[in-house]
Amino acid sequence: MDTLCEGGTPDTHVELFGKSFKYPFFAGPVGAVQLHYGDCLNDISYNDILVSSCAEFGIAAFTGDGTDGNVMVAATKAIKNANGLGIPTVKPWNIETIRKKMAMVQESGAFAVAMDVDAAGLPFLKNLDPPAGSKTVEELREVAQAAGVPFIVKGVMTAKGALKAKEAGAAAIVVSNHGVLDQCPATAEVLEDIAHAVDGSMKIFVDGGIRSGTDVFKAIALGADAVMIARPFVTAVYGGEREGVKSYIDKIGGELEDTMKMCGVSSLGEITRDCVWTPHDHTISF
Repeated sequence: MDTLCEGGTPDTHVELFGKSFKYPFFAGPVGAVQLHYGDCLNDISYNDILVSSCAEFGIAAFTGDGTDGNVMVAATKAIKNANGLGIPTVKPWNIETIRKKMAMVQESGAFAVAMDVDAAGLPFLKNLDPPAGSKTVEELREVAQAAGVPFIVKGVMTAKGALKAKEAGAAAIVVSNHGVLDQCPATAEVLEDIAHAVDGSMKIFVDGGIRSGTDVFKAIALGADAVMIARPFVTAVYGGEREGVKSYIDKIGGELEDTMKMCGVSSLGEITRDCVWTPHDHTISF
């Protein structure tokens, strides 16, 4: 905390891939909402509400993918209707399937596309036709080239993995464990090492239990350019649709502004490592 500084309203805007956003947090991709959260919505209607609402209120939404091909069709349609302000997330299928989905991404005008490579460990993707699974650096490079827009690799948990994604041509990574491997560390525990390894050469998103504007602040201080929040947006969409999304964006954005004020920073660029303390900081410098 540092309130011995000039006051004013902090600037929370972030620039990513040529777009300006009001806040450095994005709605994360969620799939099978009808199965997991309630049958009043499905992936198609959920994405339609989420994408349009996020775009209206200053951020962007990542959309999910699934075994039902209509999910990607509807998601990219919603993104097209939002003038490209959305990020489709493609599962790690075989390259033939990926190329078909990338054609839909390009048709939508999406400003970026992601692949959740950590989904290679999801049980429901095993033994599928088309097949899905892990990618080599060479295979991932082919995917990045097929994307035609900035390519984001979701599911990086090590510095080595980040450098592999960079080698493959990714424009950004998402530090994320997708909950598919027991006893992985928390993303907050590995974020700083990954940021040091990347050293500004690509953008870094992070997800995993981020639930407040203070959490967003901490993630940026540890090296992230932006964060992703997924499940709370499900509650927002189910509970209040467009108004629910607005309310949640305002909540997290307001908390981030308050934290910035109390820590004496006026822009995201001023949120540096010395703004946070962790148990690894054994000494305090003055």
